[in-house]
Amino acid sequence: MPKTAQALHQLPPATAAAIEKLGSDLAVARLRRKESLRSWAQRMGVTVATLMRLEAGDPGVGIGIIATALWLIQRDGALGDLAAPEHDKGAIEMDVREAVALGRERAKTSAASRATRGRKVKPSPSHPPVPGKTP
Repeated sequence: MPKTAQALHQLPPATAAAIEKLGSDLAVARLRRKESLRSWAQRMGVTVATLMRLEAGDPGVGIGIIATALWLIQRDGALGDLAAPEHDKGAIEMDVREAVALGRERAKTSAASRATRGRKVKPSPSHPPVPGKTP
């Protein structure tokens, strides 16, 4: 029996349910096309046992096999968007927090700069007045 990755035992329940639904949906797609397990497995290049594991929602089925099944039902194009950066809510939230922090930092720097420019520098012995400029 193959060794099962620890990650498969730690799947969040919602993720495990989504994988089971995917398998079930793929089985429905096969049945709607009136394909047998054997013919569908042959088209996918896998064994019937592997196809049965896929349709049962086994999370240990390889992503390449899943991609092939999606290709057979013309849904493989959706794979390109699954982890697209523009849909990564966690990273987008981090980017927003960093942008807000940067904006606050720049606002403080700008305010400090304006405050410094507003002060007049009085001439001192170490900094005599510049000819042509009024203090």
